[in-house]
Amino acid sequence: MDPLKRVEQELKKCVKCGACRAHCPAFQELRREPAVARGKVALAQHLMKGDISLDDQTYLAMSKCLLCGSCVEKCPNDVPTDEIVIAAREALAAQRGLTTFHRAVGRVIRNRRLMNMGAAMAALLGPLFFRKVPRTSGLRLRFPLPFIGGKRHIPQLAKKPFMDRHPEVIEGEPGKPRIVYFVGCMTNFVYTEIGEAALALFRHLGCTVIIPKEQQCCGLPGMSGGDLATVRELAEKNLAALEKFEADYIVTACATCGGALHKLYPLVVGKRHPELKARLDALAAKNIDAAVLLQKLGLHPEETGAGEQLAVTYHDPCHLRTRAVTRQPRELLRETPGVEFLEMEGADKCCGLGGTFNVYHYDTSLAINAPKAAAIEKSGASVVATGCPGCMMQLADGLHHRGAKTRVMHTLEILARRLR
Repeated sequence: MDPLKRVEQELKKCVKCGACRAHCPAFQELRREPAVARGKVALAQHLMKGDISLDDQTYLAMSKCLLCGSCVEKCPNDVPTDEIVIAAREALAAQRGLTTFHRAVGRVIRNRRLMNMGAAMAALLGPLFFRKVPRTSGLRLRFPLPFIGGKRHIPQLAKKPFMDRHPEVIEGEPGKPRIVYFVGCMTNFVYTEIGEAALALFRHLGCTVIIPKEQQCCGLPGMSGGDLATVRELAEKNLAALEKFEADYIVTACATCGGALHKLYPLVVGKRHPELKARLDALAAKNIDAAVLLQKLGLHPEETGAGEQLAVTYHDPCHLRTRAVTRQPRELLRETPGVEFLEMEGADKCCGLGGTFNVYHYDTSLAINAPKAAAIEKSGASVVATGCPGCMMQLADGLHHRGAKTRVMHTLEILARRLR
């Protein structure tokens, strides 16, 4: 079935009122109608009618969306523009083929062994291709590489992936919750400190922590390029890996991975493959963000010890904001001894990452990020916390370009550092 046919009724909801223009981060920078939600809806409608062709301009217009969900939240007619854009990208990929970049991405994320090998080689050869930036632990390119560019500030890869450091099952106290931890690629290969913090916090609360060895990439990089075949394959593999264990919760400490398990698997894969829908819905029902579960299980201030005094502000990742996970991280941070919480202006605004949007439209991505970096600095905080490793990378890049010394940390890192 034509992907756009599946969203035909949703397309009819858009009355072209233009309310989305005030909330779309891409439109705020580009100021062109194809960049905004109603422009993409109009393009999708004309594609269905055959009025326009799937040319380079159409492809470019559909790529200029961060899938942040801001337009969906504010739309008076509840037009699911994110679902429409995903369907349009799938249709474009089916008729034009995947780009070279997305073919490579699909091949890597489908093969965990290949990903492990690639990460190991990158960690080994990093000093050859990159140089350290003295002010931070990030890296800058010595030589230009495809899809990266010389301006980008890149985090270092871990010498040993998080999942290779721990057994599959770490038993907790009798009667305490059993949780399955869906780690995510960024935590596994780059920000391993997030995984260590999550493990420390849940073990502190007596939980049994299960880290399935067969879990895969969530597939969101493939979805960004219209590679829904890869997304479905990974969804099935992750279902098998996560269903293997009896657990009370399936925990994510990555907003993007949580967005995949909680919303996009049922919405995108479930609609296309009804035989998987019940299983995907059950997975979504068990998924919970780590900060939400920590608060639910009663991580209290008196359970944390003294440490470095921090002035902390918080950035809302889009995939948490659209799940209404905004209060819990802030409350945990405010209640943590030694933390002075400072709310920044525009905390709920997209940071500009948008998955592969950041690859194809890097300069626009940085421009979207610039007000965020300025607001972080203006807040007076020494640390900006967030709940998404992808946002952490983007925030660090933006702050580096601004010359700011503000550190970027995951919320769980700050909480775990205060454990007795």
